[in-house]
Amino acid sequence: MKLKEGLLVLCTVEKIEKTTVFVKIENNGSGTIVTSEIAPGRIRNLRDYVVPGKKIVCKILEINKENINLSLRRVSNKEKQEVLEKYEKEKNSLSIIKSIVKEKALEKAEEIKKESSLYEFLQFCKTNTKQLEKYFTKEEAGKICKILQEKKEKQVEVKKDFSLKSNLPDGIKKIKYILMPYKDLISYKAAGKFSLKIKSEDYKKANLQLQKILQDVENNAKKEKAEFEIGK
Repeated sequence: MKLKEGLLVLCTVEKIEKTTVFVKIENNGSGTIVTSEIAPGRIRNLRDYVVPGKKIVCKILEINKENINLSLRRVSNKEKQEVLEKYEKEKNSLSIIKSIVKEKALEKAEEIKKESSLYEFLQFCKTNTKQLEKYFTKEEAGKICKILQEKKEKQVEVKKDFSLKSNLPDGIKKIKYILMPYKDLISYKAAGKFSLKIKSEDYKKANLQLQKILQDVENNAKKEKAEFEIGK
């Protein structure tokens, strides 16, 4: 992966010296984070946010000959979750390859990554063993395919609380009408308070679905003259 300004990268904290955090960028060298790019507001102790050995998601601010300047505070929770999920999927995909070809795994992985991420490649190969045979023997491809077909993907959950109220005489009826299409995903919390939960194998897809449903609920609330507000 070629590094460029604005790119999100997974890093491992190596050491902290005074007001600077030194990190190793996953498969791409090293960089630094100054105190002002750790978190907003006043920071009394850097170790409240970063400790050696911890994996963090950073944004590249500047690349120069001497150093790569990074930011931790400019990464949203959504961006952080997506990068960490991608890392876990790649790690698990490599583990599957290692279980079959042992010491040749890294070499095979590098070949595959010239065309695709390991995870995407293996997901495609669940139903297309011929692609696997480009990099593995027929016997190895068969074993990998069997693992993929038997493996259950870990699900992630995204949720958001919101309020939906109506002072109209038939307000309760209107609220039920607004929420009816998503009744299996929305739970009642208290008077006018609800929670929307989405489960998926892919965080990005789950988050997109959650945002779309909230937008639909808001649009229909306006049509029905109901009050809608997303929780913080």
